[in-house]
Amino acid sequence: MTGMLSRLLRPSSIAVFGGKWATNVIAQCRRMNYDGEIWPVHPKRAEMAGVACFPAVDKLPKAPDAAFVGINRYASVETLRQLSAMGCGGAVCFASGYKEAGEESLQDELVAAAADMPLLGPNCYGFINYLDGALLWPDQQGGCRVDRGVAIITQSSNIAINLTMQKRALPLAYIICAGNQAQLSMAAIARGLLDNEQVSAIGMHIEGVANAVEFADLASAAQVSGKPLVVLKSGKTECARTVAVSHTASIAGDAVVSSAFLRRCKVAEVNTIPEFLETLKLLHINRPLRDSRITSMSCSGGEAGLIADAGEKRDITWAPLPPDVKDKLSEHLGPLVQASNPLDYHTFIWGDKAALQKTFSLVMRADANMNLLVLDYPRDDRCSDADWALTTDALAAAIRRTDDGSRTAVVASLPECMPESRAHDLATAGITPFCGVEEALAAVEAAAFLGGNGDVNWRPLPVLPQCSSRLLDEFESKKILKRADIAVPEFKTASSPAKAAAAAEILGGEMVLKALGIVHKSEKKAVRLGLSVAEVKTAAAEMSALGNGFLVERRVKNAAAEVIIGVSRDVVYGAALTVGMGGVQAELLNDAVTLILPTNEKEILAAFSGLKLSPLFFGYRGAPVADVAAAVQAALSIAELLANDETIEEIEINPLLLMSDKGGAIAVDALIRKRYT
Repeated sequence: MTGMLSRLLRPSSIAVFGGKWATNVIAQCRRMNYDGEIWPVHPKRAEMAGVACFPAVDKLPKAPDAAFVGINRYASVETLRQLSAMGCGGAVCFASGYKEAGEESLQDELVAAAADMPLLGPNCYGFINYLDGALLWPDQQGGCRVDRGVAIITQSSNIAINLTMQKRALPLAYIICAGNQAQLSMAAIARGLLDNEQVSAIGMHIEGVANAVEFADLASAAQVSGKPLVVLKSGKTECARTVAVSHTASIAGDAVVSSAFLRRCKVAEVNTIPEFLETLKLLHINRPLRDSRITSMSCSGGEAGLIADAGEKRDITWAPLPPDVKDKLSEHLGPLVQASNPLDYHTFIWGDKAALQKTFSLVMRADANMNLLVLDYPRDDRCSDADWALTTDALAAAIRRTDDGSRTAVVASLPECMPESRAHDLATAGITPFCGVEEALAAVEAAAFLGGNGDVNWRPLPVLPQCSSRLLDEFESKKILKRADIAVPEFKTASSPAKAAAAAEILGGEMVLKALGIVHKSEKKAVRLGLSVAEVKTAAAEMSALGNGFLVERRVKNAAAEVIIGVSRDVVYGAALTVGMGGVQAELLNDAVTLILPTNEKEILAAFSGLKLSPLFFGYRGAPVADVAAAVQAALSIAELLANDETIEEIEINPLLLMSDKGGAIAVDALIRKRYT
């Protein structure tokens, strides 16, 4: 490890400040056989945990590489100032009561006192270095020394403690708490680990992204270094976005936008702590996968059914068995066994190592990137697991015989049916020991996502300062869209029912009448469709009290589909584009995909194609084929409008009518919100 964090995270000397908590730091270092110097500092005590104390910072033999500051929040400021001045390599500030408690100015003092010295916290437990046995950690922890493992960074000290207690054969190289991130952000901490060859992957439990550009920089550097990143984000229901009035901004809530950002950064996002640990385990043992083609083998139809059902919820592909493999399996296993993937090989060959090995070898000839064997070990205090050990021995022999570069895992459907000792044995043999069917497939999906190529040059649009905004009426909005070469219906404005009728006479045809200055017109009866020219004046009179004049349009008919597209600025991630099925049911359907800007034509087309109802675009049951290409171009256009004009806060077109036979797309309703200071 090099850079500004090397002394802090791999210290040869540690100074500890405080009472009980500092004593615990010494105890944890001893437990892990830390071989560096430990220097307790206390103004009144002669010794701490049997180690002689120094009375003050200036009495230390030299500047320590790392310091654990476990004293009160006010005294911590002065102590950090002294440590920084003497050239300390970095510090952990344990105390709470800073910004998280409303004391922002005190936290600013703390950061100023630390100056250029790296600072973890405040409100922070510190870190555990299981590679070197250095623990600036004031509590129990359940880990052990390793030569290589994953690094986990979290904002929660309690979750960090819990993660050290895992019994899943996941080797931990580092557990690091970020606390308030007053100085060192989680992204900066992770960046400091990328060049450590003993760190196989990095997991981050985050409550929020403080700086999207910094995080994108980290993700890019991680791709270049080959160090996969996995994120578990909590607090997804908290809305961190600018309050917006459009359907798309409502559909694309905080969780949707944050997930879109992580995906664009080529970071694997998981949803639970078990998925987090199993994904990191797979990446530690086997690295990212080329794709998600898998096989599954089990001796039970129930297990085969469970894993098949679980695969339906994931981006998983069941690798087809080659015809000759199916023939040989049928011959080998008998007529009662269906040669398929997932494979239920039944119990006819249970306990027969040679027969099991042949079965596994045949299945592993499928073109898959991960082979799963579902196997729950019995409890070892009351049962014998000899036949289960024989089964995994047969699997290991099949791997040696096949040797095709595919990866293999044993999946216990219940975590308690994967004993830690067996899990360690499997991991040592290069076989991933998964705890849970759902978790195993989540890990495979994440590893396959990480195996693809990402754009290391992509960065989000800058976040603009929050300010007031005003909503343009539909007439103003459509003028802006028209200038951007987005087609709109022929329209005219009118200030009275009589003038609306005159406008309809000029336009001719079937009419649409709208009250100007109204959002969500259909809900407020501020739009009338299918009017004849003669009906416009009466309809306008009935709508007179609703808005500020009228928009009179020639109705667009015979659309093949209608969609919604919208862009809006985001206070965390810069700006987002959302596309989905349109019309008045947009929020009800919630069939939408969100992308973080900037984006491109390929990604937008994939977003439209990924909608649940996308078959409606492509001639479903003989319906006309919609001009999706025109929708893509319209989405690109509004994205460029927002990116190039900092006065625009939000644009939405709902619906955008897609015509058939490459007939283009027409924005029949539009909303634009402009910023002003």
